[in-house]
Amino acid sequence: MKRPASLRLRSALALALAVTLVWVAAAAITWQLLLREMNEVFDSALQETGQRILQLAVIDVLGRDEEGITQHVTALDQHEEYFTYLVRDPQGRVLLASHRADPAQFPVLDQPGFHQTEGFRFYQEAAVRGSIILTIAEPMAHRHEVAGEVALALALPLGLVIPLSLVGIAYGLGYGLRPLGVLRQQLARRNANDLSALRTETLPEELRPIGETVNQLFLRLGKAFDAERSFASNAAHELRTPLAGAIAQIQRLRGQTRETDTAARADEIEAVLKRLTRLAERLMQLARAEGARLMTDRPQDLRPVLQLVAQDFSRGADQGRIEWSLPPDAVLSDLDPDAVAIVARNLVENALRHGGGGPVRVNLAPDGWLKVENDGPAVPPDVLASLSGRFVRGTGAGSGSGLGLAIVRTIAERSGTTLTLASPLPGQAGGFSATIRLCPEQTHTPPP
Repeated sequence: MKRPASLRLRSALALALAVTLVWVAAAAITWQLLLREMNEVFDSALQETGQRILQLAVIDVLGRDEEGITQHVTALDQHEEYFTYLVRDPQGRVLLASHRADPAQFPVLDQPGFHQTEGFRFYQEAAVRGSIILTIAEPMAHRHEVAGEVALALALPLGLVIPLSLVGIAYGLGYGLRPLGVLRQQLARRNANDLSALRTETLPEELRPIGETVNQLFLRLGKAFDAERSFASNAAHELRTPLAGAIAQIQRLRGQTRETDTAARADEIEAVLKRLTRLAERLMQLARAEGARLMTDRPQDLRPVLQLVAQDFSRGADQGRIEWSLPPDAVLSDLDPDAVAIVARNLVENALRHGGGGPVRVNLAPDGWLKVENDGPAVPPDVLASLSGRFVRGTGAGSGSGLGLAIVRTIAERSGTTLTLASPLPGQAGGFSATIRLCPEQTHTPPP
C-alpha cells in the first residue's frame, strides 16, 4: 500500500509547481515582448540607415561622368557588417554596392518597404522618380543571435530565483504548519488510555476548532469509560455483602439439615456463590486496572509485595505447589504496589488452575521481569493468541472467570509494558509461561 504524502510535502510541491509555471510564463511573455520591441528597433535602424545611404547614393550616382558603372564601397577597417546594400537602376543593373554585398542574395523586389526571406530582412526605397533603387539587407542570424542572448539573460536569473523561491516556500510552509505539527505530536505521544485534554490556547484560529472538537470527544469518551468502570466497580462492590451473607446462610442451612440431598444442594449453591464472589472481585480488579492511577511518584521495591502475595498463597490449599524465586537485592519499580499484587495474584492463580496439579514456578529477575511457569499440555497458537481477551477461558479452566489474563494485559498496556504468553516451554513438549516487565520504563524485551 502506497503511503500517502504529507500535507506539507503536497502543498510544497503544488506551490513550487505553480511558482515555477508562473515564472516561466512571465519569462516567456517578457521574451516575446522584448522580441517585438527589438524587431521594431532593428526595422527602424534598417530603414533609417537605408534612407541615409540612399541620399548619399543619389549624390554619388548623379555625379558620375559615366553611366552603368558598378562601384563597390571599400571598408576602412575590418569590422562586423550587419547591414549590406545594393543600389540598382530600374533595369536591375548594380550601380553601388557595399564591400560584402552579394548580388545573388538580393532578390528583385517589386514594392518599396520591408520584405523578408528565410535568411535576410530587406528594406527597399527608391529615389529620383524610381531611377535609383536602394535595397538594404540585414541577416536574420543577427536577430536570432540577439534573441538567444535575451532568452539566456532571462533564463539565468530564473535558475537562481526559482530554487530560492522553492526554499522560501518550503520554509514558509514549515513555519506556517508548525502548529499543525505540534498538534500531531500531542496526539502521537498519547497511548490508547490517555484522554486528557489537548492544549488549544496556542493553536491558531484554523486549528483551534479541531482541537476543541477532539477535546469534546475525549471528554465524552472519558465519561463513557468512567461510567462503565464505575458501574462494574460499584456492582462488584455491592454484590460482595449480599453474596457473603448468602454464603453464610447456605453454610448455616447445610449445618442444620440432616438430609443428604439438601446438604449436597447446599454445597452446589455455595460453590456457585463463591464463584460469583470471585467474579465480583475480578470485576473490581479490572475496573481498577482500567481507571486507577498505576504509576507512583517514587520507585519502590517489588520483593515485599511479592512476599505478601506468597504468604497469602501459603495459607491456601496449593501452598506446596508454588516455588518462589526472588533476587537478594532490591528491584525498584514505579508501578503501583496494588497493581503489582493484582498482576502476581492473577498470574499465579491462572498457573495453579491450568497446571494440572504440577508445580508453579514464580521468578522475579533483577531487571524486573516477572515470569510465572506451569506444567501441562501445550496451548495451540490460535488459542494462545486469544487467552488475554476478556472472558476467554482456556481448556480445563474449571470455575475460572476468564478475566485474570485480561486484567494483567490491561495493567501492562496502561503502564507501557507488554504481557508475553508462551507455550510450550523452551525445550519441552508442554507447559505455559506468562512474562511481564514490572519496570515499564526499561526495555520490553522478554528474557528467554
